[in-house]
Amino acid sequence: MRILVVEDDLDLNRQISNALEDCGYVVDKAYDGEEGHFLGDTEPYDAVVLDIGLPQKDGISVIEEWRRSGRTMPVLMLTARDRWSDKVQGIDAGADDYVAKPFHMEEVLARIRALVRRSVGIASNEIEIGPVRLDTGGSKVTVDGMALKLTSHEFRLLSYLMHHQDKVISRTELTEHLYDQDFDRDSNTIEVFVGRLRKKLPKDMIQTVRGLGYKVSR
Repeated sequence: MRILVVEDDLDLNRQISNALEDCGYVVDKAYDGEEGHFLGDTEPYDAVVLDIGLPQKDGISVIEEWRRSGRTMPVLMLTARDRWSDKVQGIDAGADDYVAKPFHMEEVLARIRALVRRSVGIASNEIEIGPVRLDTGGSKVTVDGMALKLTSHEFRLLSYLMHHQDKVISRTELTEHLYDQDFDRDSNTIEVFVGRLRKKLPKDMIQTVRGLGYKVSR
């Protein structure tokens, strides 16, 4: 999953980004509203963490412009404001949830997991396909109850496919969600990761749809 963090406080941006990366997310960072709006408008994010009090363009304006242009990724709003009216304004502008500063990082991570799950129609914190179970909270995968050792890229690839089960995912889409904006992307590496995963997972769990991409099904 690929997340955008838009926060002008450099230290807080780093803390949030590091926490998300430790949970297996790919993270892009922006430090003002203009940059954040541009990235959110041009890159395919699975969720956005967006501060309201941003320089150059405030967070409310950023959300409103995204929604007007048809961008539907879930947005978690960060606000230091205590007035309930500010939170209502953010939700009405198109934010999906909010956290007031100061906050516990675990709460931000839990809310992001919930937003990502709901955006693809999954209610539980665990996703099961046959004997394979993905614990989104613990970033762990088990097969028949036994822990599966995966590299970070293998985990990200499997997680994305399992979040979008029964849907055919192209190599391009997988590449866009496995790497950040600065990475030298090569969709051919997706085939390598799929090959490695197939050796660790039940036979035929990852299916190739000729000319279109891959999918996992129950």
